[in-house]
Amino acid sequence: MKPRVLQLNPILIPSINDKLAALYEVHKLFETPDPGAWVREHGSTVDALITGGHTGVSRAMLEQLPRLRVVAVNGVGTDAVDLAYCRGRALPVTATLGALTEDVADLAIGLLIAACRNLCAGDRFVREGQWERHPQPGAIPLARRFSGMDVGIVGMGRVGRAVAVRAAAFGCTIRYTDLRAMDDVPHLFVPQLVELARDSDALVLCAAADQAEGIVDAAVLDALGPRGFLVNVARGRLVQESALAEALVAGRIAGAGLDVFVDEPRVPAALRQSDRTTLQAHRASATWETRTAMAEMVLDSLAQALAGQRPAMSLTT
Repeated sequence: MKPRVLQLNPILIPSINDKLAALYEVHKLFETPDPGAWVREHGSTVDALITGGHTGVSRAMLEQLPRLRVVAVNGVGTDAVDLAYCRGRALPVTATLGALTEDVADLAIGLLIAACRNLCAGDRFVREGQWERHPQPGAIPLARRFSGMDVGIVGMGRVGRAVAVRAAAFGCTIRYTDLRAMDDVPHLFVPQLVELARDSDALVLCAAADQAEGIVDAAVLDALGPRGFLVNVARGRLVQESALAEALVAGRIAGAGLDVFVDEPRVPAALRQSDRTTLQAHRASATWETRTAMAEMVLDSLAQALAGQRPAMSLTT
């Protein structure tokens, strides 16, 4: 009999779904009319669980899965999983660490360039026929050059370092803040976020910071200033969205590029309606290449755990 895998989120790569179906008996809970009833009836037969970083898995569900041998998170966020409980059960929780780095860094730079150069507003200007009606050069406000900016990076982990490499290629000066200075990083460490914002033309949030919340507040935004830009490809809750909306409306910062939000998929109207924002639907890792690599890592974690091995990507065992 094939091991039973409970899947809480879809995987968008057909070849991976084919492999899962060939190797395991997969139950897609996200397609089940009454998920709670299914878990109560069949939870004792589940050997492995696949979930996403945003979805995670509740402790209540885990307690109904006594045979469970691995929780494979198809993402890097584990704050929606009770890691302490899993450690107590010696239950491996794996994540796809490293697979997302390049795409997330690419999008961070893309959002920053789009915000600086008003790419979305320019696109609408052409699509809506405004260029033909208003051909004069001053019809669109002048934009801001990205090359040579002072870029502040919040969180110098994998993604932060990849953003630094890309920004440096554009001649940008890099400073960063983190819990501590990194010995292997050539850029200037700034211990205080407000100070980093004051020294930066753009502030790029890359921190995993599962426990942090609202660190980008009105004081940080004011320090960033009316010519400064904010980019967030990390966690939505790192930003006080009401303070950000107020700063954008008042022109206290120049613009923002956001891929993540506090209460996804609900995005505050003030951010959606602002011409100063460039928005994405939490899509930093949404390429064929990265999603395939992530899903392959999930497959590896399942195979290793169900073979009685410690999964290479385990965060709890």
